[in-house]
Amino acid sequence: MAADVIIGAQWGDEGKGKIVDALSEKYDVIVRYQGGNNAGHTVIIGKEKFILHLLPSGIFHKNKINIIGNGVVIDVNGLVTEINELKSKGIKISPKNLIISENANIVLSCHKQIDIAREGKKKIGTTGRGIGPAYIDKYARIGIRMRDIFDDDILKEKIKETLFEKNFILKNLYNYSEITEEEIYNEIVNHRKFLKPFITDVVYEINNLFKKGKKILFEGAQGVLLDVDFGTYPYVTSSNPSVGGVLTGSGIDYKALKRVFGVSKAYQTRVGNGPFPSEMDEQTAEKTRQRGGEFGATTGRPRRCGWLDLVALKYACILNGITDLIITKLDVLSIFNEVKAVTHYIYKGKKTDKFISDSYELSKCIPVFKTFKGWKTDLSNIKKYKDLPLNVKKYLEFIKKFIGVKISFVSTGPERNQILKV
Repeated sequence: MAADVIIGAQWGDEGKGKIVDALSEKYDVIVRYQGGNNAGHTVIIGKEKFILHLLPSGIFHKNKINIIGNGVVIDVNGLVTEINELKSKGIKISPKNLIISENANIVLSCHKQIDIAREGKKKIGTTGRGIGPAYIDKYARIGIRMRDIFDDDILKEKIKETLFEKNFILKNLYNYSEITEEEIYNEIVNHRKFLKPFITDVVYEINNLFKKGKKILFEGAQGVLLDVDFGTYPYVTSSNPSVGGVLTGSGIDYKALKRVFGVSKAYQTRVGNGPFPSEMDEQTAEKTRQRGGEFGATTGRPRRCGWLDLVALKYACILNGITDLIITKLDVLSIFNEVKAVTHYIYKGKKTDKFISDSYELSKCIPVFKTFKGWKTDLSNIKKYKDLPLNVKKYLEFIKKFIGVKISFVSTGPERNQILKV
């Protein structure tokens, strides 16, 4: 029996969707444990491109159970739309292969309004999907959970409680129009008949599946460097993409966890504001952006691009007990004669190999780069690791030795079969 985890080891957008899809064949159950529809996991199957926001990336495989855990905040309209869109493309989704936690909190339209209003005051770089405000309500103990939507008395009481506060903030702090209780009620109840068969107690479900010998794969959203506790605060997400989020976001027995796969690009990207020590100059970044398709799957925003930051990657590995690294988008770096990676920072005049999670302090760090010879070779048709150019192998070997974690897979293109076992 084994329960393994796939987490983003950077600032998100590492290619986790493709990796989960590729590895799902070896697992029976795929679990999404945190975040909301601010995530965008891209899976390419043949000529078809799918972007998932809430559904686990194992949904494309037959005979797999996909679970949305209690740590996820759910936009019910977004979820229903996503399910119906996939169904229209021939993907089978039913209560037999999709389970949703009854304790997952709901994202409401008032959360989105507040998210957008706050972003207007202070630029964090959120998607405006209401994720942060929904988590605030969860921890303020006034959130509406999936289990609440089937009891009219409970639902109406919770809506009233939520809007009492939200409308005061929207009207008096941000000069926004108030939202009526009826609006919120209708946006939920219109979908409850559709959703009811999918909703259950995931704690018992997931632990029973594990005890029956089912292999479980946990899928994180965003990345470790955006973790609300351990990321570049305050430019972070509102949940725990780190391995700790697996336990609190699903209810799995901690003793079940075995391997932790950390997904990292061969370079680095970041969306929104916040420090980025390895950021490329704009000309180099634009080349990388165009070659790598570095535009947000959820928002379409251009991503900031940088060289691989090994200081940050080592921090992610230490923090999460990462056992295996998966390096993606090696093919993108084929356009360069030279490739760089950050090995140290200069902070307050001193050289350090320790990551600094405070945004203000990290913004003061000067990166120290190591330069590698490029490979200028198309990697997309290579089928075996041994056939990769020597300079690619040297680059990967340096990463492995610096981090102290084995590299198990590398990705050489966006297709689900463009992944090589090391």
